[in-house]
Amino acid sequence: MSKGEAAPAAAEPGSRNLVMRIAAASVMAPLAVAIAYAGGWLWAALVTLAAIGLYVEWLTVVDAAREKRVVACGVIALALAGFCLAQGWIWTALGILAIGLVTVAVTSQARPNWTAAGFLYAAAAEIASVLLRLDSTKGFAALIFVLLVVWVTDIGGYFAGRGIGGPKLWPRVSPKKTWAGAVGGFAASLAVAGGFAALDLGKTGPLLLLGAGLSVVSQLGDLFESAVKRRFGVKDSSHIIPGHGGLLDRLDGFVAAVVMAAIFGLLRGGADGVGRGLMVW
Repeated sequence: MSKGEAAPAAAEPGSRNLVMRIAAASVMAPLAVAIAYAGGWLWAALVTLAAIGLYVEWLTVVDAAREKRVVACGVIALALAGFCLAQGWIWTALGILAIGLVTVAVTSQARPNWTAAGFLYAAAAEIASVLLRLDSTKGFAALIFVLLVVWVTDIGGYFAGRGIGGPKLWPRVSPKKTWAGAVGGFAASLAVAGGFAALDLGKTGPLLLLGAGLSVVSQLGDLFESAVKRRFGVKDSSHIIPGHGGLLDRLDGFVAAVVMAAIFGLLRGGADGVGRGLMVW
């Protein structure tokens, strides 16, 4: 067989993976948007389940999942905090998460620092995601803005990286990521910001700055998760999502972006106006 004939077969695994990614995303994305639109306890429940999944996967990656008490303490704390968040008891949820952080750090015998970092990572994602959606006027728009920026950054980066190639972004941490992919994802986030401005959901300049910042943070979150996996010699955090790996693999950019968005919105709008603080200029 000639080299020209062998090329399609070599590309087949990548094509299958792309098909799996698209199929999984076509189910997950509409479901996430629908639940985000519903808000309330339904969104809090989804976020809580995701946070628990992130925590368990993190422990698996850092080889601490065998400590069952550490797993149980963290899961219980995240579940209780999620219940409180669904009721609107923000400060109670924060108190529970603080207790949970101390408990898992003290309980862990093998890797207390990494265990605590994993719980903090999951807890930050949980509280930020709920706070951002809490605002009844701008919460949904703010959450969709963050989701879309993260999604198009990932999609734009994927296709720009594969189509253009070129120098690697950080080969020691993530061998497949390129500067072209980073720029492509960044440009796609600006298109989302421009779309929101065209729909009169905010002013053009601030939205472009916000979209750019969230895109950069999203990509840094992706690199951070890759660095943690490489530190422990793990390729995928799990295989729960076809074509995507695990929750850590899929949500790394969103966690970084939503935490940044929540902090920014909190500073401008207070605990009950995070979404409004993010979107209203």
